[in-house]
Parts: sequence; structure tokens; C-alpha cells
Amino acid sequence: MSLSERPLSPSRPPLVEPLRPGRIAVHILLLLAGALAGLAGALVQGGLFPGGLLLALLGAAGLFHGGSRLLESRAGALSPGAGWLLMVLLLTSSRSEGDFVFAAGLGSYLYLLGGIAVAVICATLGSVRQPDSSATRLGR
Repeated sequence: MSLSERPLSPSRPPLVEPLRPGRIAVHILLLLAGALAGLAGALVQGGLFPGGLLLALLGAAGLFHGGSRLLESRAGALSPGAGWLLMVLLLTSSRSEGDFVFAAGLGSYLYLLGGIAVAVICATLGSVRQPDSSATRLGR
């Protein structure tokens, strides 16, 4: 019997969790928290140039990493990252009155690119469940 044909034992959890209603609700809450973090970071990063920018990026990194740890998966970092990116993209467009949130400056560009980089790093290095030791060796 090959490894792919072997049935899962009840003591061994699957590597991919099915989406349950509670898990979907947590993803939606993380998406909304990411959007709020994007809005707050957009307002804070322009306040005091180096301090506000660092505070905004650290807050976003904390949310992305916390989502990854909360759900014990990489998708936990992607949900707030998607909310953050959606809010930041909505805030970059200018309105018909000529108002805008992001000024054309170094701080705004560092916030946009830094936030995307932090989201990718947290999603890549997020906690991933490893299979138990019996499933890792094919020769046994």
C-alpha cells in the first residue's frame, strides 16, 4: 500500500483543516482587523516620519503574525494581509474633491512596500503543521 492510499488514522490529524463555520468567522474577523490596521497605519505613518512609519509597520506585522499563530496556518496571515492591502489600495485613490490620504513621499512608499513585504514574510514563515514522525519516512 502506498503512502497516498493509506487511510488516515483517527489519532493523526489531517494536514489541511476543512473550513468550518467557526474558522470562517475567524478569517472574516482577521480580514476586518487587517482593514482597520491598514486604515490606522495610513493615518499614523504620516504623523512623525520615522516613528509613525515604524509603529504602523510593527502593528501590521503583529497582526499578520498573530493571525498566523492563532489559526496555526499560513492562511491566518493571509486574511489580515488581504484586508490590509484592500484598505490601503482603496486609500491610495484620490477622490473627486482632490482629497487623498497618502502624499507622494518616501514615508508613504515605504509604508506601502513595507506592509506588503511584511505580509509576505509572515505568510511564508507562518506556522505550518508538520506530519507526525511515522509519515515522514517513506521506507518504513
